Amino acid sequence: MTKPALIVGLGEVLWDILPSGKVLGGAPANFAYMTNVLGDEGIVASRIGNDELGREACRVMQGLGLNTAYVQRDDEHETGTAAVSIDPAGQPNFTIKELAAWDFLQCTAEWEELSSRADVICFGSLAQRSPASAVAVESFLQNAPPKSLRIFDVNLRQSFYDQDVLRKSLRRAHIVKLNDQELHQVSRLLNMGVGTDETLARRLLNEHGLMLVSVTRGARGSILVSQSQTVEHSGFRVKIADAIGAGDAFTACLAHYYLRAHSLEDLSDLANRFASWVATQRGATPPINASQLQDIFTGAIR
Repeated sequence: MTKPALIVGLGEVLWDILPSGKVLGGAPANFAYMTNVLGDEGIVASRIGNDELGREACRVMQGLGLNTAYVQRDDEHETGTAAVSIDPAGQPNFTIKELAAWDFLQCTAEWEELSSRADVICFGSLAQRSPASAVAVESFLQNAPPKSLRIFDVNLRQSFYDQDVLRKSLRRAHIVKLNDQELHQVSRLLNMGVGTDETLARRLLNEHGLMLVSVTRGARGSILVSQSQTVEHSGFRVKIADAIGAGDAFTACLAHYYLRAHSLEDLSDLANRFASWVATQRGATPPINASQLQDIFTGAIR
């Protein structure tokens, strides 16, 4: 693929309330922003309240260059928020408000039209915590053409997941991305036994007929497992500001370069570079110009 791909981040949009103030978040929005930065057309499919936080969220997304035409407005439920604390290693901990607007996603005619054109759809478990949104996510994925690449970014949060959500999502996915802790949680929930990250990732791959399993390991890099090979990366040593959005940058890189048939070695290096750089910045959607982007992918990560 040489032209920009149409890439949809499907699910939650919310405000991360950090000790330093609020920043726009939600993995689908972070992911869509990063795909835009890489040169694709990233679109957010979500739902916000018809309130000041929702209006501000739209202004911020538009300021980031994101198309908000597929962000639904809700007159009854508030825009989502999550209280975030950062641990000494820079890792975020989230307390996510329930009954937010994105718990009431609807697969409208506009969403059906969008899903029918999508080259990539990235979805997670969190947006499926409510029955209404779980149905909307399922309908969106069902309506997409067979050629659409479906990425399940597992993204376990609090207690907002179960066996049923995981199994349904794995059935719909081509690529699964999760961190090492999530890999072991998923393995326990799905009775996959014990083993190394590689063993469990390969078991997940084979049991669910996946094309690729990507396991991120924070400062220790990542492991990518396909049917034919395993590629490990030791990561880059950087000074972490916070790790919010680093995983979403990793997933965006996977999507962008997988579509363009790059090798697993290339995918591994490029995704680790991008994620490491994002971890050196505050928040999940730092501004990046073309010159910086080239430096990230070709130079030393600081």
